[in-house]
Amino acid sequence: MPTLIIGLLVLLLALWALGKFSKSDPRIVARVLKAGGGLLALGTAVFLFMRGQVGLAVPLGAAGLGLLGWLPFGPAGFGARTQKSSGQVSRVHSAFIEMELDHDTGAMRGRILAGRYEGMQLDALEVKTLAELLAEIDEESRALLVAYLDRRQPSWSEHAQGDAGARRGTIPSGKMTEQEAYQLLGIEPGATPEDISRAHRSLMKKLHPDQGGSTYLAARVNEAKEVLLRRHR
Repeated sequence: MPTLIIGLLVLLLALWALGKFSKSDPRIVARVLKAGGGLLALGTAVFLFMRGQVGLAVPLGAAGLGLLGWLPFGPAGFGARTQKSSGQVSRVHSAFIEMELDHDTGAMRGRILAGRYEGMQLDALEVKTLAELLAEIDEESRALLVAYLDRRQPSWSEHAQGDAGARRGTIPSGKMTEQEAYQLLGIEPGATPEDISRAHRSLMKKLHPDQGGSTYLAARVNEAKEVLLRRHR
């Protein structure tokens, strides 16, 4: 009978919590539910252990510790620490180009948003054609296109005709919005400072100029981190 009462109380508490969290940020809800599930499993394991039901208490306790990230397995344990970003993508766009960076592979993709090649993927156009576009687009788009060209063919500027190779672009002075910062770092709104810093470190390993990356994109990633961390101060 006491076990049944406890079960009903737990069920009512869970329903109440779901009602409260239904309008909350999904990421926050997921973290709270994971922690709550871990604590509930751990508490139930202790209760069963005190009653002598060791066979049930041990696996349940291990599951609870795994949910809380205190064991090298489970949803918040070893897998979460060792797996890569699993499809995480950064996005940045200008008036002329939309770019994506795959966090796992470092692959850079892009699409033209305006002009005679509107809608075409950058990979589908020759390097020579893209280099010629540098003279026709705005400064921010030029910086993005140069970053793509540097990643696709590092020696492109040595063979570019005319002064196309010299059109490297500069870092734009426009203020970055929080939405743009989230897209650039590849994280969802409501991310914690730890999430922001982790995404920043991951991207900088791929984009830092010392690693053959882009000065422009590295500067934008730094700016995105500052924009998002500012709201937590």
